[in-house]
Amino acid sequence: MNAALLTKIFNTESGFGALALRVPVGMIFIAHGAQKLFGSFGGYGLEGTGQFMASIGLEPGYLMALLAGAGEFFGGLFILLGLLTRPSALVLAITMLVAIFAVHFQNGFFMSNGGYEFGLALLAASVSLFFSGAGKVSLDSAIAKKLA
Repeated sequence: MNAALLTKIFNTESGFGALALRVPVGMIFIAHGAQKLFGSFGGYGLEGTGQFMASIGLEPGYLMALLAGAGEFFGGLFILLGLLTRPSALVLAITMLVAIFAVHFQNGFFMSNGGYEFGLALLAASVSLFFSGAGKVSLDSAIAKKLA
């Protein structure tokens, strides 16, 4: 990869506010990914999540569950660490768009009715991190300093 591209990926102009966003958002995505991948926290694991995804037309269900679970789990981990924040946030934003429109949109806005309220909040946080970067307290920031 060329140096200009690496600098764009790792550079961040954001301060400490990104850390306040990264920590809870990363934890939420890790937990939801663990539900899909491993059946943790009352989740259904890959088989159950894959069956659900197939039932709503996301085929092949098992592969879609693997992609969504891995994107959420590893993307959340990277967001939490502030490593490859922009690419991870992009993957998570796309994952939330799919979740909103494939699962929640028809249920209306409010989460209490299975709506897209929570997915929209996670989408907004992901988009914000995509634009801002990881902030001063991050592995991205340390890597950017070494690249400069």
